[in-house]
Amino acid sequence: MNFLTYTRLGLCIGVSAILINLVSCSKTTTDSPTPTETATFDLIQQKIFTPSCALSGCHASEKDATFIQHGLVLAEGVAYANLVGVDPKNSNAKADGLKRVKAYASLESLLYHKLNIAASHHSGKSYGNQMPLGGNTLPDGQIEFVRRWIEAGAPKTGTVVDATLLTDNTVTITPYESLSVPATGTGYQMAVPSFDIQPNFERELFTRRLVGNTTDIYVNRYETKMRSGSHHFVAYDFSNKSLLPNLNDIRDLRNADNSLNVVTALSMSNHVYLAGSQAQYQNYVFPEGAALLIPANASLDLNSHFVNKTTSVMKGEAQINFYTVDKSKVVNVVQTLNLSNTNLNIPAGKTVTLTKSFTFDKPRKILTLTSHMHQLGTKFVIKIKGGTRDGEVIFTSTDWAHPDIVTFTTPIALKKGEGLTSEITYTNTTAKDVSFGLTSDDEMGIIFGYYYEDQ
Repeated sequence: MNFLTYTRLGLCIGVSAILINLVSCSKTTTDSPTPTETATFDLIQQKIFTPSCALSGCHASEKDATFIQHGLVLAEGVAYANLVGVDPKNSNAKADGLKRVKAYASLESLLYHKLNIAASHHSGKSYGNQMPLGGNTLPDGQIEFVRRWIEAGAPKTGTVVDATLLTDNTVTITPYESLSVPATGTGYQMAVPSFDIQPNFERELFTRRLVGNTTDIYVNRYETKMRSGSHHFVAYDFSNKSLLPNLNDIRDLRNADNSLNVVTALSMSNHVYLAGSQAQYQNYVFPEGAALLIPANASLDLNSHFVNKTTSVMKGEAQINFYTVDKSKVVNVVQTLNLSNTNLNIPAGKTVTLTKSFTFDKPRKILTLTSHMHQLGTKFVIKIKGGTRDGEVIFTSTDWAHPDIVTFTTPIALKKGEGLTSEITYTNTTAKDVSFGLTSDDEMGIIFGYYYEDQ
């Protein structure tokens, strides 16, 4: 073999070695594991639930103060099971057949409604306050990301939505529009004027206002509306008209240092529920021929509660419109239920369940129910007393401060001799026995609501 042959062979070996090295390097780069794309639901957990929802006091654990109201934990590891295919606690949503998340159906998923509060996307239905309550509205991209995930079947694993949506930080905020004042002769408006809620603070206030009616009026419909961030808005009548707070004063339930304003708390003991809502907008219509009587020159205590979890000052505001009907068109006068169990004995350090039944001497139709108890109350159940539905539970609330307000699509008809039973559980965490009374250290157990007697 001559020199040229060796040279050519050497060149071939050298080139081959280079090629092998290049191929080897190339193969190492190509075959190295590529990062797995994060599953769509995991992105929802990381980008939305964990930073905005699974927070202490909200949806972090069963120990949150609000858990008894919503029953939903959105912490990592449990959120999926608590959402997909699960019935909501919200009574209106449940009655309409919604799930917390219903696969392939965002408009039948309460989660989507709670993030996207605009009534236009769900036929004007109202399912409570926008979430995150008192926090900043989620960006449009995050809301759309959740909607597309639901429409893709709400899978726990896999990538089904383009993650670039999460980079869209546009926040669409519709300017608040107050309720229009009813036309002269058709109704009256009452309002809580605009007020400030300081950063990271809950503000609940009361203000007694005149309805503006110089004669008796019959109300067959009312509307309520409030700014985003409101927990509830209620109009109360007074059981004792000789103990009224000053007109138009703003009475805060808590002082600036978050301590309880005892004087305001005491005034709550004189309340009788008249109208209200926990939804940002509500349109309540009484049955045909039924109307609520509001006496001439009436005044009501307007109660507004807002939550601000942001770092900026937030505005609160609310209105209620009462729409009237001529007395000649009223067949049934709606009255307010005020059924109180005053025989309360709650021993120190004990949990007790106390019941009381109320029977009616005339047939009644129950339209709406809500409850009133103080801070030792942990569960308020209302059952039917007597008749074929004896013992049937028709109302349950586990939030003493903000009880549910349940309206029945079909009024509950009770015959003479039938009635309602209150079954209230109290947990006395204090070192003294507690009984019925008017102060915040005492307890109460009252069924409020609407009814009318058949004529």
